[in-house]
Amino acid sequence: MSEADEQTAATATGREIWIEKYRPQSLDDIHGQQEIVERLQSYIEQDDIPHLLFSGPAGVGKTTAATAIARQVYGEDNWRGNFLELNASDQRGIDVVRDRIKGFARSSFGGDFRIVFLDEADSLTDDAQSALRRTMEQFSDNTRFILSCNYSSKIIDPIQSRCAVFRFSPLSDEAVAAQTREIAAAEGIEVTDAGVDALVYAADGDMRRAINSLQAAATTGDVVDEEAVYAITATARPEEIESMVTNALKGDFTRARATLDTLLTETGMAGGDVIDQLHRSVWEFDLSEREAVALMERIGEADYRIAEGANEQVQLESLLASLSLEE
Repeated sequence: MSEADEQTAATATGREIWIEKYRPQSLDDIHGQQEIVERLQSYIEQDDIPHLLFSGPAGVGKTTAATAIARQVYGEDNWRGNFLELNASDQRGIDVVRDRIKGFARSSFGGDFRIVFLDEADSLTDDAQSALRRTMEQFSDNTRFILSCNYSSKIIDPIQSRCAVFRFSPLSDEAVAAQTREIAAAEGIEVTDAGVDALVYAADGDMRRAINSLQAAATTGDVVDEEAVYAITATARPEEIESMVTNALKGDFTRARATLDTLLTETGMAGGDVIDQLHRSVWEFDLSEREAVALMERIGEADYRIAEGANEQVQLESLLASLSLEE
């Protein structure tokens, strides 16, 4: 869910955004990253925190882990004054390293060190990363750096070698379901089992998306059910995707195209979202190995062309047509 959707959800309910209201305050409260939590706890207990690099997809706990570390190290009253959070996608040039980060590091006082949290660090330019490497060396005695990114391969090797690297995985269905049920109970919201399953499916391992979807769906009626979730998230039901693909493989291109048209025009899905759902649902379909391989190949071609700027509907219709022509 986009930032605009988050604001809409908060405005509609008249309450604060739930992803902040229910953000874990300590490492032990983080769902679905048990091994990472245990290792981070050991650093805090030994009072020996190195520079850290968190990598992984969105909504899996990277920012939450960084703020939880600061809360546990400095206490609830002092952590904000010892914690500098910057978003590298907004300030990605060398000046932010030279000015804001160095200024914060130089002003260190009290305690053993302060923490600089650089979110979306893979957006930093190469020059900025080189400057950051030198800054990490210069202020290693009184500053710890926590870098967060989606792709660690975009972080230069000299920085990676100075950090303890933690790779956050997409959250399990069980972790997402447990958290959404806890929040629903705390807010006094009735959510059906099918509704929880729909939230888990729409989230695809992203806890932030699941919580935002729950809050938005809670505004549509007294009960959060499957229909409300799919409507608010503009997500296709798994059976719709499966029906579209199986009809195409049976040679019924007209019916498959009609389903696609419904998803794009009535449901409001973007072509990229259809591709994503197709990709993660391939092995859940009742397809032969040959059919699954053919579908994966077509999905890859369509995804590449859409990413290069081709028309989404044309490419998706071409995908379905190619499947219909398979012998």
